[in-house]
Amino acid sequence: MRNLTQVEATERARLLEVTGYDISLDLSTAVQAADARTFRSVTEVRFRCAEQGTSTFIEAAAESMRSATLNGVPVDVSGWSADSGLTLTGLAEENTLVVDADFAYSNSGQGLHRTVDPVDGETYLYSQFETADAQKVFACFDQPDLKSVYTWHATVPEHWRVVSNMPVEREVPAGEGLKTVHFVPSARMSTYITALCAGPYHEVRDSHDGIDLGVYCRASMAQYLDSDDLFLVTKQGFDFFHQQFGVRYPLPKYDQLWVPDFNAGAMENFGCVTHAEGHYLFRSQVTDFEYEQRANTILHELAHMWFGDLVTMRWWNDLWLNESFAEWASHWCNANATRFSDAWTTFLSIRKNWGYRQDQLSSTHPVYCEMPDLEAVEVNFDGITYAKGASVVKQLVAYVGEEPFLAGLRAYFGKHAWGNATFDDLLSELEAASGRELRKFAAQWLETAQVNTLRPEVTVDADGSYQRVVVRQEAPAGYPTLRTHRIGVGLYDLTDGQLVRRERIEIDVTGELTELTDLHGVRAADVLLLNDDDLTYTKLRLDERSMATVVQHIAGFESSLSRALCWMAAWDMVRDAELSARDYVALVLAGLPAETDINLVTATLRQATSALVYYADPAWAPTGWAELHRTAKATLSAAEPGSGFQLAWARAVASATRSDEGLALLRGWLAGNDVPAGLAVDTELRWTILQQLVANGAAGAEEIEAELAGDRTASGEREAAHAHALVPTEKNKAAVWAQLTGPDALPNWRNRALLQGFAPSVQAELLVPYREKYFAVVDQVWAQRDSEPAQEFVQLAYPDQQVSEETVAATDAWLAAADGQPASLRRLVAEGRDAVVRALRARDRDARSA
Repeated sequence: MRNLTQVEATERARLLEVTGYDISLDLSTAVQAADARTFRSVTEVRFRCAEQGTSTFIEAAAESMRSATLNGVPVDVSGWSADSGLTLTGLAEENTLVVDADFAYSNSGQGLHRTVDPVDGETYLYSQFETADAQKVFACFDQPDLKSVYTWHATVPEHWRVVSNMPVEREVPAGEGLKTVHFVPSARMSTYITALCAGPYHEVRDSHDGIDLGVYCRASMAQYLDSDDLFLVTKQGFDFFHQQFGVRYPLPKYDQLWVPDFNAGAMENFGCVTHAEGHYLFRSQVTDFEYEQRANTILHELAHMWFGDLVTMRWWNDLWLNESFAEWASHWCNANATRFSDAWTTFLSIRKNWGYRQDQLSSTHPVYCEMPDLEAVEVNFDGITYAKGASVVKQLVAYVGEEPFLAGLRAYFGKHAWGNATFDDLLSELEAASGRELRKFAAQWLETAQVNTLRPEVTVDADGSYQRVVVRQEAPAGYPTLRTHRIGVGLYDLTDGQLVRRERIEIDVTGELTELTDLHGVRAADVLLLNDDDLTYTKLRLDERSMATVVQHIAGFESSLSRALCWMAAWDMVRDAELSARDYVALVLAGLPAETDINLVTATLRQATSALVYYADPAWAPTGWAELHRTAKATLSAAEPGSGFQLAWARAVASATRSDEGLALLRGWLAGNDVPAGLAVDTELRWTILQQLVANGAAGAEEIEAELAGDRTASGEREAAHAHALVPTEKNKAAVWAQLTGPDALPNWRNRALLQGFAPSVQAELLVPYREKYFAVVDQVWAQRDSEPAQEFVQLAYPDQQVSEETVAATDAWLAAADGQPASLRRLVAEGRDAVVRALRARDRDARSA
């Protein structure tokens, strides 16, 4: 596939105006043979050229080219390749190009992905075109600012449904057992948000406010498609966004499909959104954490219909704006229009935590950065693009006020609908609406990297009043920017075990020191909480008095967001080696059993596990695991039967199990013995328990196959592959490694499952030889695989379970010798090194606290 550069895209956009695509796909081959590899695609492209007689190129990442004609004249296709595209010369003012080619079905989740359901043998197809994979299905000018209209035609088995951006116009017979589905010409859109999905999908329809709604899944998953809840969240989102944005959703229908083997959470194809079935169709009991995550994803993609689809970035420099805005808008909508009113707590504990981690890696980058080519874009779908960017949007809303922000947004939509725009265009509208100069704000937040830390410096008089309160802003070494932060400052008093907010002030923190003069002479609070209500993006510290109170009474905050700020501050301190892992685990064990927000329970348990895996002194870690297991068991016993909290703590029991006694307990649960009342040891929890047993050598291949026999589904096969990869023998690890690194690309689901099961932390000693093996093959795997599976291998196979100076040295040696390797590959390997270096510092801090 051609690695399109920004320079090439800018020049092509100057030359061309693409007036229409007509795309005919013959997908009958998808079911004619189990090993069907290709489908035929005939594309007619109509476009204008500003300079007659000049030349350009069109992308066509096909397996083979049958023919091409330009304005009725055959095009010499001998110079065509999937990597370079097709050169077009002698362009006229008005041009019609017809490309007839055979394209490959994908098993990597990019292009036209094909999967066969093991339950009923049915074949399913769905497209995934972001960043520039539309060219893997039809010939196109594959860049976001060459918008056009699309008319799709697909020949498929007659029992299939076909879904695209627009409604079906008609279906006609196309031979024995086949039909051709013709779609209404589309609205104007970019190539990467066009879509076509086909297969015997199960369908449920509804309507709302004049919009036709549909939800789809594989037929074998129909019983898990809880369409009532999916439609409810979607309708709530439409009502909220219509009211707030002042612009109606512009298409006649809105379909959502839950599809297998998906690489991301979802994709915002205009009017034809695809979601990850494995994440969001629940085959077993889940907690409200999972339901809220699903609602957030539904609303994120819905927000894209305006920000990204109706108005689209001109080039991938503004990728952040698409994703940051949708990330902010989804939580904003969730908090105001659905039952998940504490969505900003989840944003802090889950999403911002991702952003903070990404922003402190050696690969950190500004929220806005130049994207010279597509390879650079591929690795920038990260925590900075999504979570930090959304935090900047949230800070921007606080800085200008919500109503001026929305007024500017409405003007932006009105001015740029159906076109392309930049962040500068949005900023101009926000300045006009708010009357505030925003260029300096934007430069501070968008053009610089890394995260600041805010620390309170507090002096209290003998009478218990504040003599002086100063906020000290720190910047990390090498990243000196001190930003303007609009923050809340909360004063909390401890009353009968509850931390009650007495007062909240709102200020701008600027420069290194900001004195809070309003607090001079005010009675000192038990907790002084900076960034109350989480308005800005910063790491947070507590003063000594406040920290002592929080350690004893963190559950006393009425607001989950206040508790989340304190939990996050403690976690940041562990990662920065300011708080020992054992002290953090002690805080978790003391305070988390009383936590009433399921999202905080879930996030904090994950962090406690990470603290024990990466940040605890290995000599003490077994003690920490035992204490976590003991507390999880006790909290599980006290949890309400059948509740989400019971399930969350049951998962914690399983993940913390290391002892023979604990493993025996898990085996008993699988057999139905000593199961806590109300706890459903159903399909997903059974796999979780079995995988923990296998990882610890307490179960093996025979038990895995027995479990799979009762769950012979796509999900079951994925879980079984994960479990088999966990089997802790040298022979098994060698066999799994051979599959992951061999010349033949694995199906998407299997590659990911094997990677997830290959290197659990409990098998660190067994995996020592794979440190050297990883660095010997990582460049080869990168070159052989599509971008998504290649990135997964680099990240998940990196030997971070080997927290040692030897791992750092091996990484340094590879980086020193890898000057000729792609920058994206070097970046991901360096990020693995960053994690090990941070873990070494934290382990040293923990060991010194013994």
